[in-house]
Amino acid sequence: MRLFLLSLLFVMQAVFASAQKTPSAGADKVLTDIAYSTKSDSYSRERLKLDIYYPTDKHDCPVVVWFHGGGLTGGSKQLPDELKHLGIVVVGVNYRLLPKVTVDKCLDDCAEAVAWVKQHIGAYNGSPSKLVVSGHSAGGYITLMLCLNKKLLAAHGVDADSVALYAPFSPQVISHFSYRKMQGIDALMPTIDEWAPLHWCRRGCPTIVDVTGDRELELYGRYEENAYFVRMMKLHGQSDIKLYEIGGYDHGSMARPAFHILLETMKAKGLVH
Repeated sequence: MRLFLLSLLFVMQAVFASAQKTPSAGADKVLTDIAYSTKSDSYSRERLKLDIYYPTDKHDCPVVVWFHGGGLTGGSKQLPDELKHLGIVVVGVNYRLLPKVTVDKCLDDCAEAVAWVKQHIGAYNGSPSKLVVSGHSAGGYITLMLCLNKKLLAAHGVDADSVALYAPFSPQVISHFSYRKMQGIDALMPTIDEWAPLHWCRRGCPTIVDVTGDRELELYGRYEENAYFVRMMKLHGQSDIKLYEIGGYDHGSMARPAFHILLETMKAKGLVH
């Protein structure tokens, strides 16, 4: 009997400890594979879906639309753990990949996804006026292209400047290396054309927080690219932009500490408390 009572006590303590670690887990819900596009070809029907993580006990929540990395040629939609249990709606987006499609179609998919979120996220307790667009690597490139080339979102009825915050993690700001590869251009041969965020530098953007890993560990000089990009944006008159370099972290590992910067920026803007 005593052994039984001790065992029961240990089980109760374990359950209590688990509940303490994730106090809001029971109030959060995940929906997967929601079609967001009007495109009807088979590849679009396969890829153009999104997942939504949202609190069921809160309303008017901030929303982070998250674009995955993978060099525009791979990867799949993600709901980052670092954004969960914080009263934030998180939307993980799939988009069509190179070389099956061209870069313009990939970016149009992403713009369509943001427009879908703007229109529908209220049904999932999110606020379209508290929208954050973010992503790592290729997802960071997409984030900046949607911010800077206003034609992309405008094609789907959204003003790029209506987004509260853009937060690219280690983005390519010259023409993306996978796009250049499709043109027969080497990954170490930089080019800047209409598919480069640098081509679209402008003033009047919403807040941009740009984060890279350590300049000595990053991919293809990614820190230096972004340092030049931020300087050009400031010269164009964009004052609400910051660049952070996370020392000691390479291209892949920088994402985890970068979420801290994203969340602190959201707090500073009053999007989360």
